[in-house]
Amino acid sequence: MLDDLELPEVQEIATAERRVLAEHKLPGMEGSLLQNLGRRPTRLVLWGIAGGPDAAEFVEKLEAKFRAGQPVPFAADIIADAEIDTMLIENLQLQELAGKPERFAYALTLRDHTTPLEPSDAPALDTDILGEAQSLMDALVPGLDLGLSFASGLERFVAPLGDLLARLQQFRDAVEHARGH
Repeated sequence: MLDDLELPEVQEIATAERRVLAEHKLPGMEGSLLQNLGRRPTRLVLWGIAGGPDAAEFVEKLEAKFRAGQPVPFAADIIADAEIDTMLIENLQLQELAGKPERFAYALTLRDHTTPLEPSDAPALDTDILGEAQSLMDALVPGLDLGLSFASGLERFVAPLGDLLARLQQFRDAVEHARGH
């Protein structure tokens, strides 16, 4: 059952489950450690045929559930041990069978859906951080005014030190010439 739809004439079911393992190599040692990071969502691929007078209505309902993109309840005897309650329809393929009226082949790819955890009510950050930032800014602003007067006080040194770079380059050239370079 996929929500309120009974999947007619399911011909084949294939499951795909993968575990996520992280390999950690230890410096100076042979071998490695494997860390189990859990499993990826289980995927099911179902192939079936819908026929009869209700087949077109079944196909419309199935396509509407796919287009909605919402997780739907899922129940199947074959995967009862997997503890899968809701599935998301990842892919839907429909084909009207030629020469056979009111018969449709369908293929569904379903992925196990887990509900994300709600954030906890406890604040993750220090709530007084804004107050600390404001007090730091209040202490910094008067220093900026002092910096402007310092920069304008350096103007009197511009003329005497203006040609310092040219004099240093001439001195370097003279030293290199005296060494014979």
